[in-house]
Amino acid sequence: MPEHTQRPEAAPARHSTVLGLMSACVVLAVALVAAVNLALPDLRAGSLHPSSAQLLWIVDSYLLLFAGLLIPAGALGDRRGPKGALLSGLGLFTVGCLLTALAPNVTVLVAARGLAGAGAALVMPATLSLAVRTAPHGRRAHAVAVWTGATGVAGLLGNLGGGLVLQYLPWQGLFWVAAPAALLLLALTARLTPRLAAAPAGPTDPAGTALLVLGSLALLTALIEGPGRGWDSSPVLGSFALAALLLGALAAHGMRARNPLVDPRLLRSRPLRAGVLGVSATFFGMYALFFVNAQYLQYAKGYSPALAGLAIGPLAVAMLVVSRFSPRLSLRIGTRTTVAAGLACLAAGLGLLSLVDGATPYPPYAGILLVLAVGMGLATPSLSLAVIGSLPADRAGLGSGLNGAAREFGSALGVAAMGTVLASRTGGFTDGMSAGFRLAAAVVAVLGAVTVAWLRPGSGRAESGSGTAGSGRGAAADRDTGNGRDAGRGQDAAEGSSDAGPDSPDAEPGVRSSSSGVQAAATATPSS
Repeated sequence: MPEHTQRPEAAPARHSTVLGLMSACVVLAVALVAAVNLALPDLRAGSLHPSSAQLLWIVDSYLLLFAGLLIPAGALGDRRGPKGALLSGLGLFTVGCLLTALAPNVTVLVAARGLAGAGAALVMPATLSLAVRTAPHGRRAHAVAVWTGATGVAGLLGNLGGGLVLQYLPWQGLFWVAAPAALLLLALTARLTPRLAAAPAGPTDPAGTALLVLGSLALLTALIEGPGRGWDSSPVLGSFALAALLLGALAAHGMRARNPLVDPRLLRSRPLRAGVLGVSATFFGMYALFFVNAQYLQYAKGYSPALAGLAIGPLAVAMLVVSRFSPRLSLRIGTRTTVAAGLACLAAGLGLLSLVDGATPYPPYAGILLVLAVGMGLATPSLSLAVIGSLPADRAGLGSGLNGAAREFGSALGVAAMGTVLASRTGGFTDGMSAGFRLAAAVVAVLGAVTVAWLRPGSGRAESGSGTAGSGRGAAADRDTGNGRDAGRGQDAAEGSSDAGPDSPDAEPGVRSSSSGVQAAATATPSS
């Protein structure tokens, strides 16, 4: 039987150790995503000789399992205790990295990457839970801020560190380095991290999880295999049909189940719909860039892996800076205006990248990256707050999990879309890249327009709801996210609940298990 008793607060010195260790775990799990993008040219030219579709699976298998298991993994960590979940996640991550490095063929490589993604899904919410629950009262908002910053720094370190590794080692070297690093973190976690009591957890819903992962897998299969097999081929059409069937079954299951993974009736909330769609669209565009960026710099510009990793630096640094000031700007000009400006910058930047070719000097290219960074930094914090702030306090963990899942699914679809366009073009790499960026810009522009429309000021009455999506959600759904006051209230509430902490007697009952599936507003910074 799990205990729900409050544990003594950790001493400040010990908490600093735990916080640093949790941040290191986050950096490792996220940085490897960035590093793998740099390894794509070496992978393509290596002994495994992956096809264009297989190259996409190598990237997307990690993201797909990460996204699909994030919410149930967070709930499992709450139910069984975050330390056990973290140790299990680091173990799976280590085994996945070792199998990736030893993979004799592409099939084993893709499966190993998926195993590592499942490990990352356990690592992320558990690290945040431990960081917050071991913090002394009054320092929990600081713990969340440090954890959030680690997810941003990870992208930069992944590019720089991955570039240096790939400069001197084959692509397998990334995973030979990551595996012992994960083992070291596992040993330190086992020794230095306290074993906290389990907390009330959200739904695990194995049936809903299976439908979500399998439906997403079928959709990605259709998108990735379309260019090679033909869009009218039986396997591709069958995958589309299976995706529709499974995702439809997920929606029906969510309406009937007592504790579903995701209740479709939540989407009656306009701010929640806007946040989920906007986060997905933003990461769709950014991961379309991340998938092709290292290949462009190495293929078309002739950069070394280390130089290619360094060349993306301005994007990561600028995103960190802009996202830091974005909430203040939202207070001044309004959430809707801030999000609209951010998504417009993102679509414009992707459109400008479609004009880039091998002869484009680096300074103009870097300038376009800065435009994208501004868009990302402006839009994502407010969109994340729209997701999390649209739900009552007792659904904080679900909101955080939805936010993280939207990020990872958007990322996987962006990679699949860009790779699909590249594979279907015969005019050379830069020609395919330009077409891919035009598609990404159009998708972000259309989805961005819908997002901004859903963020319009409410009518002043609660949206109706029924069943488990009843009046509490309806009232939260009708927030006036079109003005900056709500962003400020959401931010204050987030900081207040962080200070109260999941185990604090001052915390609202529903907030005590808010780590389930948590990516929180930390998803403002991607792993580039």
